[in-house]
Amino acid sequence: MSACLFCRIVAGEIPAQLVAETPEAIAFRDIAPKAPVHILVIPRRHVDSLTVADDAAELGAVAQLAARVAVQEGIATSGYRVVTNVGEDGGQSVGHLHFHVLGGRALGWPPG
Repeated sequence: MSACLFCRIVAGEIPAQLVAETPEAIAFRDIAPKAPVHILVIPRRHVDSLTVADDAAELGAVAQLAARVAVQEGIATSGYRVVTNVGEDGGQSVGHLHFHVLGGRALGWPPG
């Protein structure tokens, strides 16, 4: 049985355009961006979704990396969105917890 797509990216088996990393998390560009800046931030450890995330320190590290990426990408001042989709109805397409960092343009509401 092969590991999930994002676990394979963490392991270096699948290439990704990394933009930042910490011991707990990595950030890489989305291959199908929905905004000028669209970066995925994931924990290195496999966690299915936010519903089953059980390590507050790990979640904090992922959130902190998302904020750091926004600063690094120049969208922190103008504004950005951090989204995690959970489950099929929530639009989760990869069964590994991930935060989308979106910015670089005005983002509408409601999202969809």
